Amino acid sequence: MAKQLVLLSLVALSFCNFAFADEQALQDFCVADPNGPVRVNGLACKNPMLVQANDFLFSGLNMAGNTSNPVGSKVTLVNVAMLPGLNTLGIAMARVDYAPRGLNPPHLHPRATEIFTLIEGSVLVGFVTSNPENRLISKILQKGDVFVFPKGLIHFQQNLGNGHAMAISGLSNQNPGIVTVANVVFGSNPDISSEVLTKAFQVDKHIIDQLQSKF
Repeated sequence: MAKQLVLLSLVALSFCNFAFADEQALQDFCVADPNGPVRVNGLACKNPMLVQANDFLFSGLNMAGNTSNPVGSKVTLVNVAMLPGLNTLGIAMARVDYAPRGLNPPHLHPRATEIFTLIEGSVLVGFVTSNPENRLISKILQKGDVFVFPKGLIHFQQNLGNGHAMAISGLSNQNPGIVTVANVVFGSNPDISSEVLTKAFQVDKHIIDQLQSKF
């Protein structure tokens, strides 16, 4: 009985240590080593003696993205894959460029909240709350406005002007991920069954076939 109590106490203590672990960094930095032999939830640390200033540098965010595409927008993401020094720091950023009337289509970030700052233009932004309300929360932003998209919620931006627009976003994860709704639903590999999609969207099969052909 005493051994069982000791074992239960150790399990409880281990759980408490895990649940209330100090989330502060345990070292100055952990520059990502994508070629390292260790596989963890993230990327292993590069030998700190081999770290260089360029591990903390990304150049080119001053360059406008190419918006010559069907949606008229371009996201230039700076995450841990582009900037190894972000590893374990829990942040990333992006530049978003919009052609006139360009759209950053409905999407979500499964691992990050996004704080969006409009640098130039007039942009409609919005996100939709989860089931069952599915409430649309939207706002027209002007230059200098800041808006927040909560983690995991579908959101979008559309340039309302006849000139180019640009924004800078901060994201609360070194690898925020992106799930673009139309691409995922209609462009999966292999295709989601048309029977599933016709029932889900309550439309005819030829409409689903047409949508899948675009992605």
